Amino acid sequence: MPTLTLRVSDDLALQFAALAATEGGKSALIRRLLEGAVGGPDSKRAPVAIGAPQKVTVRFRESELRQLGEMAAARGMTRTQWITSLVRSRLGAPAQQSDGEREALRTIARELNRIGGNINQIARAANGGDSSSAAGSKSGLADARTALEALQGELKDVLDRTSTYWEGR
Repeated sequence: MPTLTLRVSDDLALQFAALAATEGGKSALIRRLLEGAVGGPDSKRAPVAIGAPQKVTVRFRESELRQLGEMAAARGMTRTQWITSLVRSRLGAPAQQSDGEREALRTIARELNRIGGNINQIARAANGGDSSSAAGSKSGLADARTALEALQGELKDVLDRTSTYWEGR
């Protein structure tokens, strides 16, 4: 992703920082301003929640509360967490992962780190000029590619499960 750099006065930087603090940060505000200036599509990023949390009271029938409890428990959440996640997802906030989905993402991250270490070892061997390890390096890279493709599929599944759940699909 390209990076834009510009110089502004200290006073302007302070004023912009104060405004950006209420708009999701400097990068988010600059991105929205640039998209608006060039007529780009509206950002798909969620609006930033501003202000102190407020309590909302909602009334449900007993059977509805039971259903809410079951749905929340299935996601590893309390009823309040589930309702809050549902509302926030409809407002455009990032989808909330369940405990199982978070653990799956952690597992994928650990595997990616392991594969990255293996690729670094292969690169060191290849750069060392050891011709006897060239065949092993090719085999190692092929194995790493296969593992990365499998992890890519797992990651897509976890993220799709999360987004489709909260989007009601």
